[in-house]
Amino acid sequence: MKRVCHRCLECYPDGILSDNDNQNESKGVREASIASLSHPQFHDDHSDIFSRGQKKVGFPFSNSFKKGLRLPMTKNIYASLDLTKSLSDFQAVVTKLLELNNASEWDGQILKEREEKIREAALILAGQCIAVLLHNLSQSQSALDTAMAQTQGWWQPKTQRHGSRTRQILTVGNVLVTLVLPYVVTINKKSEQNKSEQNKSDNQGFCPFLQWLGMSEGLTPLVWSTVAQYGAISSSFEASCTILIGWGINLSFKRIERLTYNFGQIGINLRQSKILNRQLGNLPEGHVLKDQRVVIAVDGGRSRVRINKKGRKNSKTKRHGFIGKWIEPKLLTIYVVDGQGKKVKNSDIPITNDGTYDGYKALLEILEAHLVDLGISQAKQVLLIGDGAEWIWIHIPPLLTRLGCPVETYQLFDFYHVTENLKVFADAAFHEELQSKQWFIKA
Repeated sequence: MKRVCHRCLECYPDGILSDNDNQNESKGVREASIASLSHPQFHDDHSDIFSRGQKKVGFPFSNSFKKGLRLPMTKNIYASLDLTKSLSDFQAVVTKLLELNNASEWDGQILKEREEKIREAALILAGQCIAVLLHNLSQSQSALDTAMAQTQGWWQPKTQRHGSRTRQILTVGNVLVTLVLPYVVTINKKSEQNKSEQNKSDNQGFCPFLQWLGMSEGLTPLVWSTVAQYGAISSSFEASCTILIGWGINLSFKRIERLTYNFGQIGINLRQSKILNRQLGNLPEGHVLKDQRVVIAVDGGRSRVRINKKGRKNSKTKRHGFIGKWIEPKLLTIYVVDGQGKKVKNSDIPITNDGTYDGYKALLEILEAHLVDLGISQAKQVLLIGDGAEWIWIHIPPLLTRLGCPVETYQLFDFYHVTENLKVFADAAFHEELQSKQWFIKA
């Protein structure tokens, strides 16, 4: 059985975990990691989820490498909110970096350092531009009114406006922008009678503007999704912290851990909402797959999770002992190919990846919700790819028929698994290696 990376079904180039990798994570946490990859903000352009017999890989930054790694932008930069000044500062920095002083003494290391400094300057400029955009939005009465209207689902009967609050938002390039935003709170009877409780209720409110734009965690959507991406695909949160600093996002690994899991939980909640609406008959059919050639690939992976031992925590470590158990996540990917069979990669037709640890029945519900939401009944052609697992061929073809898939719906065994089984048969049927090899090549 293939061992598919449970955290990143497609982004990590090799996607294979060693036996000892990530055995300190629980099943629920890993489900959140899977779900974060199907979150709407996460994917724009990636490839297939399935690994193909690749060797196990480790995190590319070893400890010795990290010691010599240049970590730019380790301090926050406050937004100037002056685009002209930001452009002038960028031009001054880059102009100096483009000078060819002592070019005869250059080598790859010097060029790399120049690249890093130019990237740093560009990221700071991008952050300053985003800061101006956010400031302008926060000053727009139309935007503030829209935020109030769009966040009514979070309001309770006794929710009311409660002045303004100052909030800092982190953008790319480690640029911090300070915004003054309307604030709302929910006042209950106890808090009305007790001033100390009133102060606590202030902390239970929220800024509709931040909730509306997905910035309630104090970061822009791009920063948050980037944090979740590297938090999911890196070998550890410490490693993701190192990478993110290089890309202008300076956060503690604890915060990266929390943001990654929260991002994944949002993905799970969105998915569950879609499944529930489908069960209630309220999920509208989309049009993304209209007149498209659609590929649906389904497979099982192999992942190790931590199960805490019963009893008290260790008196020295203050932690429970645990055992590592191998379980099989069920995985799916849905994508579109062009007339030459090449995968289409653009924002108009996103690649859908998802998975679950709750068995094939749960995966069937997830698959059905995704297919209806994408509009599978309007597809031009459909190709289902899977290995020899019986649950795939027993349950999914009838599901596709029930969802109204086109007449041109085909089924294909995964080539890797077919050849693997043929090789096993050839080795068992022929005593001589040459005969086995000749029959296998012919087959």
